[in-house]
Amino acid sequence: MKLAVYQFAPRFGEKKENLERVRGAVSGLECDLLVLPELTLTGYQFTSREELAGLAEPVPDGWTCAALSEMAAGLGCHIICGLAEDAGERYFNSAVLVGPGGLVGTYRKAHLFCEEKSWFTPGDSGFNVFDAGDVRVGMIICFDWLFPEAARILTLRGAQVIAHPANLVLPWCQKIALARAWENRVFFVTVNRTGAEQRGTLGRLEFTGQSQVVTPDGEILFRLGEDEEALKVVEFDPADANDKMATEYNDVLGDRRTELYGPLVE
Repeated sequence: MKLAVYQFAPRFGEKKENLERVRGAVSGLECDLLVLPELTLTGYQFTSREELAGLAEPVPDGWTCAALSEMAAGLGCHIICGLAEDAGERYFNSAVLVGPGGLVGTYRKAHLFCEEKSWFTPGDSGFNVFDAGDVRVGMIICFDWLFPEAARILTLRGAQVIAHPANLVLPWCQKIALARAWENRVFFVTVNRTGAEQRGTLGRLEFTGQSQVVTPDGEILFRLGEDEEALKVVEFDPADANDKMATEYNDVLGDRRTELYGPLVE
């Protein structure tokens, strides 16, 4: 498959402008799956629930899903994009998987980070795997990287690729992603944003960039720069993620001792 990522710095609240930047960047793109950052079109640093309500949209009936579907149809690919989801009286930090025919699946961020807890509802979608063409794809969002259970559940459900839209400000994720990929024998795709935001009385956030793709062997296929705006395309065989052998004798799924893991869910 050909997988593309687009790393950039969206302008807060300027959804149409940000969409046009994405459209311009991917014009003529040939790929099977395009992955975009967390909260791609809205920006990240909300200052109130009212501000969030003004920018969030229903899924799949909102403007963003319609625009993504049109883009996917034009490119002949699938797209993963982070957005603010309006679900009535609740708002979720979500990611959608959209294909030429419309919405394929939605993931709602389970593990909220810092001020997100003031505006968003913790995700209730669970960790599900979807078909993006011939590839089995699971989604997590940003701070979910800290919780290995999320990636493991997606692996157990058959994910070959874990897509990770992010707005990272901490320095550790890109390193930990190598472990997530290797311990699950999957492709791990982190797509971060660049730039900074400081809104209202909130502290300044500086995003770390360094979007990357890691193989099931823990090899970094590429890592973008911290401040680099770029569209990057990489080709790999997702079937490589079907081999779960860490050594000649060790299957990372088959060797699990689930009878000993009870404390994980206590």
